[in-house]
Amino acid sequence: MDISGGIQASLSGRYALALFELANERKKLEAVGRDLAAVAQALAESPELKELTTSPLVGRDAAVNAVAATAEAMQLDTITANFLGVLAKNRRLAQLPAVIRAFNLLSARHRGELTAEIVSAHSLDDGQVDAIRQNLRTRMGRDINVDLRVDPAILGGLVVKIGSQMIDGSIRTKLNTLAQVMKG
Repeated sequence: MDISGGIQASLSGRYALALFELANERKKLEAVGRDLAAVAQALAESPELKELTTSPLVGRDAAVNAVAATAEAMQLDTITANFLGVLAKNRRLAQLPAVIRAFNLLSARHRGELTAEIVSAHSLDDGQVDAIRQNLRTRMGRDINVDLRVDPAILGGLVVKIGSQMIDGSIRTKLNTLAQVMKG
């Protein structure tokens, strides 16, 4: 069964697919998934790590060494540590958040689960996430994993994407629609 579902069309998707296939082959999907969740959390909490992954001023060798030290400090699985090293060596660390999202989608599909990508203008609390999850469960008829992201550019509301379906309830889109209607 092909679970790539168009993910490999992007650069980050190809990296995620390669990591997924390697982790699946070595029976380490759960370990790599936990590692990537920890890395995503570290990226969100550490400005230094985020700078390391996004700055073009960080040299290749420095990035490889810093990633190796970070992987060791976080006690990441060998597969995850080596993968981060490959991203650093190929100067693709900026793709890491997208790779993590794509890997999570592949893992969820492998387990037969649906994943909803939810973008909000500000962080959602646990109650709000549970309410959204319950609403989506009712709508889709099965359990839904959520991948949360914050994007202040949407101004308010939510953008929910499940597979090829998208529900855009963002204020930015509503204002753009109103502007188009007013233009005539």
